[in-house]
Amino acid sequence: MSGPAQVFEARRTTRSAGATRKLGVRLGELLEPGDVVALVGELGAGKTQLIRGACEGAQVPAQEVASPTFAIVAQYRGRLPVFHADLYRVADEDELHATGFFDLVGGPGATLVEWADRIPGALPAERLELRLAHDPARPSVRHLEVRGTGARHAALARALLAPAPRGAVR
Repeated sequence: MSGPAQVFEARRTTRSAGATRKLGVRLGELLEPGDVVALVGELGAGKTQLIRGACEGAQVPAQEVASPTFAIVAQYRGRLPVFHADLYRVADEDELHATGFFDLVGGPGATLVEWADRIPGALPAERLELRLAHDPARPSVRHLEVRGTGARHAALARALLAPAPRGAVR
């Protein structure tokens, strides 16, 4: 019998689209095979900026990265495979299953999922979840809730939000 899952939760604010992307770059630098990252937030909350940054940090050529809204799942080649899923137009788990999505999760690459809340239960309990929200008073500001569940994803959340080492360029 296993004990309760390790959980790390924190909040962060980014003050521009560039800062949101930079946080994504840091995420991409930290990604390992099997990582699952769920992104949640309304339209324009910064999910795509964060994903583009994560792909950059994972050394995926920028010209390869496109929104998979109509394809549902895109695969990119970087220092590790990056699977990018967009669940916005997916009706249910059966439709998602037909895309091959479940074969990718926890596999040889990192899986980044936009609109992860559209299909409850599609992702494993152990994951990194990033909830992004607009700041109504400041259009370029985004508020992030970061939650890492499970030993690996809790460590990933901590590393993502850790201050940059002195002298590091970020």
